[in-house]
Amino acid sequence: MQVRELKVVGAIEFSPRTFPDSRGVFVSPFQGDAFAEAVGHRLTVAQTNHSRSRRGTIRGLHFSDVPPGQAKYVYCPQGALIDFVVDVRVGSPTYGVWDAVRLDPVDFRAVYVPEGVAHGFVALEDDTVLSYLCSTGYNPGSEHGLNPLDPELALPWSVDDPTLSEKDATAPTLAEAAETGLLPTYDACLARYADLRG
Repeated sequence: MQVRELKVVGAIEFSPRTFPDSRGVFVSPFQGDAFAEAVGHRLTVAQTNHSRSRRGTIRGLHFSDVPPGQAKYVYCPQGALIDFVVDVRVGSPTYGVWDAVRLDPVDFRAVYVPEGVAHGFVALEDDTVLSYLCSTGYNPGSEHGLNPLDPELALPWSVDDPTLSEKDATAPTLAEAAETGLLPTYDACLARYADLRG
């Protein structure tokens, strides 16, 4: 498993080895020991999610209150997408910074999104599937979103006419979320990470 740190501190790209043969391919997109070595703690999986999207669909940008927050480990077993992580942790050295990784079933890259970091993606093909391993279960009262088309972030979604949910389309910008105190603080996230490392 190859590991690469992304521009957002704490966010990591994982690239597993694939084993193709005449039957198809075998791959382990998530490997617990490699994850723990890279991140500093094991990933407790409380819930798995699965989304299927048509080409041009944007989902996100989503994040949760910290504590406890919700970390995600995501990969794409079908189709292709561009996965985005955005640092929304107030006080973080990379606050407002984003990075993007192409996920597909060719390289089977995966992205780890730590607690307090916003996540979103755009589907590049019809029937694109994203699989999520989540550290906590769904808690609607603590989950929030940012407008993915926020001009200040200027994320390169690479689609001319994106499809968004009403919730994502009407979500606040990063600046608006900061003004209303909606964003997690870096100090709270650091305390959460320390708890996870035991």
